[in-house]
Amino acid sequence: MAGTGSTWLLLEQKGAGPGARSSHAITLVGGTAYSFGGEFTPRLPVDNTMYAFDLKAQSWSALDAAGEVPPPRVGVTMASVGATVFVFGGRDKDHTELNELYSFDTATSTWTLLSSGDHGPPHRSYHSMVADGEGSRVYVFGGCGNAGRLNDLWAYDVAAGRWEELPSPGTACPPRGGPGLAFAGGKVWVVYGFSGDAELDDVHSYDPATGEWAVVDTTGDKPTPRSVLCAAGVGKHVVVFGGEVDPSDLGHLGAGKFSAEAFVLNTDTGAWTRLDDAGSGHHPGPRGWCAFSAGALDGRRGMLVYGGNSPTNDRLGDMFLFTPLLA
Repeated sequence: MAGTGSTWLLLEQKGAGPGARSSHAITLVGGTAYSFGGEFTPRLPVDNTMYAFDLKAQSWSALDAAGEVPPPRVGVTMASVGATVFVFGGRDKDHTELNELYSFDTATSTWTLLSSGDHGPPHRSYHSMVADGEGSRVYVFGGCGNAGRLNDLWAYDVAAGRWEELPSPGTACPPRGGPGLAFAGGKVWVVYGFSGDAELDDVHSYDPATGEWAVVDTTGDKPTPRSVLCAAGVGKHVVVFGGEVDPSDLGHLGAGKFSAEAFVLNTDTGAWTRLDDAGSGHHPGPRGWCAFSAGALDGRRGMLVYGGNSPTNDRLGDMFLFTPLLA
């Protein structure tokens, strides 16, 4: 079984870190994780500090950043290419959807505003963002826009410094917030999300080489419908964890029913497998709205999961490295 032997490692988190929060973002540059944005009180951004977490020392530091520092925001996304972190969109303290693209130079701790307004994707929050495996493009998909949920796909060409709107997936892939987005096997994968009426359980792929979308028929031990889940590409696999499986009647102000399950999708076969983490010693428990990223520590390759919202509507501040044993 592909999931047998998968483990969760609870990280220590020394130093002055972001603390408990949800609707934030995290990404890795080498052995350092960078975290930005999020909320402790529902819909109220905490701060606009960029935090750095040394995975080896398991220690946080708050960075003294220069340049065009983004205002505080929730529902924001990040992805890294080389030594640069890209930050896109989110929602500000006035509940306004945003569409600025910033870069953060991790060598100099300097922010730069790259695009805003009519240059780039429309305003949105609770979308998804991922870098390709070649360090040439950063993709943005879906989310909550000014006039409802979205299902558009955009790519930022890092070398050229410009956005490109890519072909639409059409009606086969309904607009959604909180989708999983991963780059695996040379393709972009859209996994699940919330339509506004229901949690979704569909999977779609976009092939950058052909510019074509495909509806992916999956088999195996398939996850139940969910959104605001963790999703990361690990080789030819898409690893997912948690998420909201039943939304709250209070919307974003409340906590719905969350999952504590982890699954892996083999992108070659379309087969899902539930990952067995028995005996790992630590487990995050049910949660959603987490920050997450593909990551590695001491040769352990998998997914970093930080914080999120709990079934009691309390924000979480713990951090884990999930190492799936993949076939």
